[in-house]
This record gives sequence, structure tokens and C-alpha cells, in this order.
Amino acid sequence: MTREEIIEQVNGLLSEEFEVEQSEFTPDANLKDTLQLDSINLVDLIALVQVTYKITIPVNELHQIQTFNNLYDYIEQHLPA
Repeated sequence: MTREEIIEQVNGLLSEEFEVEQSEFTPDANLKDTLQLDSINLVDLIALVQVTYKITIPVNELHQIQTFNNLYDYIEQHLPA
């Protein structure tokens, strides 16, 4: 899966799940602010990513994922071969 495919798929999933226009998703935008995530929604986001991409995001690594770019990077680096 290419980075462009990851970005397109992630943006589609997040737009549908959180009812936010994809036009608001810029690489440096803050995920929590853009998606208006509270702690419950954050759990939903992590679960969605983990199930969709078959990856695990340990709690101690969540702080690394602040922006959309961070999320794309994390998925790209942890996708199963």
C-alpha cells in the first residue's frame, strides 16, 4: 500500500466515522482538534485504525500521533509486510 493510498483511505474512514469534511484534513492539522475528539472518540479512532490496518498502537506510543501526518507515518511504518 502506497502512502497516497493510506492517506486516501484514512481520510475517507475518518470523514465517515467522525462526520468531518476531508477538506479540513491537512497533514499538519491536529487530529483531536480537527475531529473534535474526546477520550471516547480517541479510543474509537485507535480501534478503527487497528482493525482496518491490522496493527497495534500501544498506549505509550499514542503521544506520538498528534497530526494527520503522524497518523499516516505510523500506519505506513507499522503495516504488516
